[in-house]
Amino acid sequence: MPEAIRSALDSLLSNKTRSLLTMIGIVVGVGAVIATTALALGAAAVMDEFISGRGANILLIFPGTQRSGGARKAAGSAATLTFSDADALNSGVFIDEVLPETYGSAHLVWRNKNWNTTIVGSTPGVLETRSHKIEYGEGFSDMDVLMASKVCILGATVARNLFGDENAVGRILRIKNVPFRVAGVLKAKGPNPWGSDQDDLALTPVTTAQRRLFRSAMPDSLRRITVRAADKDTLLPMKEEARAILRQRHRLSGNTPDDFVIYDMTQTLEDATASTRVMGLLLGAVASISLLIGGVGIMNIMLVSVQERTGEIGIRMAVGARAKDVRLQFLAEAVILSLSGGSVGIVLGVAASRALTKAYGWPTLISAQSLLTAFGFSAFVGVFFGLWPAWRASRLNPVDALRHE
Repeated sequence: MPEAIRSALDSLLSNKTRSLLTMIGIVVGVGAVIATTALALGAAAVMDEFISGRGANILLIFPGTQRSGGARKAAGSAATLTFSDADALNSGVFIDEVLPETYGSAHLVWRNKNWNTTIVGSTPGVLETRSHKIEYGEGFSDMDVLMASKVCILGATVARNLFGDENAVGRILRIKNVPFRVAGVLKAKGPNPWGSDQDDLALTPVTTAQRRLFRSAMPDSLRRITVRAADKDTLLPMKEEARAILRQRHRLSGNTPDDFVIYDMTQTLEDATASTRVMGLLLGAVASISLLIGGVGIMNIMLVSVQERTGEIGIRMAVGARAKDVRLQFLAEAVILSLSGGSVGIVLGVAASRALTKAYGWPTLISAQSLLTAFGFSAFVGVFFGLWPAWRASRLNPVDALRHE
């Protein structure tokens, strides 16, 4: 085997230009596979992080729909959820946290600056449930909810646009002409996978938002109830439990449809993961075509090489080389070409992935498994496409080969 490798290297180095041109197909194919796999894995990782940040073990419960002029409006258009519903959900066995919430858009004004953002009224548990962290300052308390205190927590984007480099904590700003004290500023989370800014929001006690900012015809109504399970394993029983509690409270029996809508964030994660998996498979399939073309190029060049070196093969066989030895030499040439091209392709694929992230901000993730798979696949291409030329070389008749010379 070492002798076959040495002979293969000598043959390839004696035709450097042809060897380099033959490797290009493998280089492009492996590099494309690495880059597309990194893109797919990066997108899946960002999606998983986003859902985990939102709370992978939570349910979002919205009011039901109402009709206007015979047309059904969107979910949440009816006022069918109340604080009493949220209190009732707290009795659930599988329910770890219940957040009564209301939200809407409003202008925040500080001196001569203003910023329009989403105001979310909730309870102190919103920080843990939504994976928010306080950068500086503090959150609001249960007493603030009870007293409907005029305090707020600003997202990083809001704080930056209103206060710049100033410390926002303790400042008094106005929301819909109502003075609010800034209790704290959230740590930045960045954009979500769809490009929306997760830091463009402000949090207030739910009672404050309900009474002072987003008054409705029903003073006790909520726009959303967020329910958290202790872990993912209890999410499904928690969903059934929450549905049963709300149906009982709303006196819904038999085949009467729910007057609320429950969204499962786990299903969102599974759908998003499936989409990114399909995208990765499609991109990988397209990139693999380049690798296939590179393999065909190797086989073509090796067949040409067998034709050109027929006399050499005859001489080797005449002095005692076996068919196996000839076969190993040509197979070694094909594998060396493929592995060399695969190694260069891996380097270029990693560089291209990092360049895409740096230039366009596209998330990429390069795993050791993908690198090993690409390297192994390039070796397989060399063996697969080198077998036929190697077999043809080993089947030559020594007398006919010498006569060809």
